Amino acid sequence: MSLENEIKQLIIDSLDLEDVTIDDIDAEAALFGEGLGLDSIDALELGLAIKKQFDVKIEANSEATKLHFYSVASLASFVKSQRV
Repeated sequence: MSLENEIKQLIIDSLDLEDVTIDDIDAEAALFGEGLGLDSIDALELGLAIKKQFDVKIEANSEATKLHFYSVASLASFVKSQRV
């Protein structure tokens, strides 16, 4: 499974998105607001799930973190950069 698909599955599982499949999530689409429509509570849950699953450090309330969490693709890039 690709990293992007792993992240999509993590989003579905950690946020209990019952009617959503990996194929329903566009890797380039916004996760919050217009795109997938996640909110700030979802952001906290997703942040914890990402930290636990990929063992990465996430700075709370930073502009960089907001950019990392824009889309599945940006999250995948962030996780890859943390694995070096």
